[in-house]
Amino acid sequence: MLDDAASATAGHPQVERRRRLSPAALAVTNQKVRGAYSPVVIAGAVRVADFVLLSLVGVGLYLGYVKPLSGYFSWGYIAAILGMALAAVICFQAADIYQVQIFRGQLRQMTRMISSWTFVFLLFIGVSFLVKLGGEVSRVWLSSFFFVGLALLIAERLLLRAMVRSWAHDGRLDRRTVIVGADQNGEKLIEALKAEDDTDIHVLGVFDDRNDGRAMDTCAGSPKLGKVDDVVEFARRTRVDLVLFALPISAETRILEMLKKLWVLPVDIRLSAHTNKLRFRPRSYSYLGKVPTLDVFEAPITDWDLVMKWLFDRIVGGLILLAALPVMGLVALAVKLDSPGPVLFRQKRFGFNNERIDVYKFRSLHHHQADPTASKVVTKNDPRVTRVGRFIRKTSLDELPQLFNVVLKGNLSLVGPRPHAVQSKLQNRLFDEAVDGYFARHRVKPGITGWAQVNGWRGEVDTDEKIQKRVEYDLYYIENWSVLFDLYILLKTPFSLLTKNENAY
Repeated sequence: MLDDAASATAGHPQVERRRRLSPAALAVTNQKVRGAYSPVVIAGAVRVADFVLLSLVGVGLYLGYVKPLSGYFSWGYIAAILGMALAAVICFQAADIYQVQIFRGQLRQMTRMISSWTFVFLLFIGVSFLVKLGGEVSRVWLSSFFFVGLALLIAERLLLRAMVRSWAHDGRLDRRTVIVGADQNGEKLIEALKAEDDTDIHVLGVFDDRNDGRAMDTCAGSPKLGKVDDVVEFARRTRVDLVLFALPISAETRILEMLKKLWVLPVDIRLSAHTNKLRFRPRSYSYLGKVPTLDVFEAPITDWDLVMKWLFDRIVGGLILLAALPVMGLVALAVKLDSPGPVLFRQKRFGFNNERIDVYKFRSLHHHQADPTASKVVTKNDPRVTRVGRFIRKTSLDELPQLFNVVLKGNLSLVGPRPHAVQSKLQNRLFDEAVDGYFARHRVKPGITGWAQVNGWRGEVDTDEKIQKRVEYDLYYIENWSVLFDLYILLKTPFSLLTKNENAY
């Protein structure tokens, strides 16, 4: 049923250009690294958990004790409970206990939490007295709410502390960082980062183009891993969250040349300002502990945006998959009856951060002429395309199996830059050789449909303009992403398939 790319290319091995890394860099990339958890999302989830926990405790005690005694249901109690739960979250925020570093500790977060929870109750008692409602509030319920709520909050924090410490041990909370600049500036920067208490910065190593005496083999115990050109390949073999330049602002030309190479990566890029004599206003800096930095590029679609996009893909994608199953069944039957061979076709394509992923499609070419690396582009009236294949390619029905990539495998999104085959070419040039910044479109997860496609840039790529326009539209999408933008593109896709399919063969 499935045409495997490997079997289809027997005798024609796929050649991928991979930059050689130094033994020190390979030693880092060979280490097992788990995915990172966002501290912003963790803190937000704890806020929600606190509100829900306290609300359930208050409502449960009211329904179990107060309502049976009074004989009627009072919305006033419910409003008071929700107000106290919300006030507690606000007080916890004011006490600065919604930080991952605080979650790791015990004494500091417990004392602040108990003080804040006590303040909320004193505030409630004071307000009740002022509006003369003190006699209508059950003292048993109020005291039970205080002590039971406090006990559960403490239990929740103990559980959270164990979880955060486990995540920290697994490296899920680390910001894996590479330093550019293996000189005295780099050494001072690494020493300043390591001097911070409870820092989440994990320095992997340093990169420097210089081969003279200014470039050290190790900086404050961190090894030199290679040249700046190696950073891109290094970041695609292991998780890198932050690239930090230790070069002074005066090295403007060198910095700009390096940024042209590194901006295609889905990582934060910052310029350290700890040794610069020129000082800006404090609000101009972002800080790594006490180390000031200037933001240059930020990784796109992170934290809650990433959660929202994940939910959008799984929920909306699941609904579309269910609705499309009858159509997919009919297409599968037509493909099977039209020509011998498997129904589905699996092709190697570029995924997030240039990882190679298997993308599923309905087979549209004759089985013996399959081209899983797209080394030869499909053109108008291409004899390799079957009769059914022409129709499903024109209408993009051949893309429907990619819903399995979205919903089940999670390596595609509904909306994003279209994933190109790893050997896609414009004439005799690979796409990344034909247009500058091509790999920047891989800073986000690719999609079944995208901003370029709904604007007519789909199908055959036979001119420089077509690939350049695709990249331009993809980069615009990345910089302006929102859930509403995704929804707009998704709703516009069926109309664009009907009106802008002149390049689809």
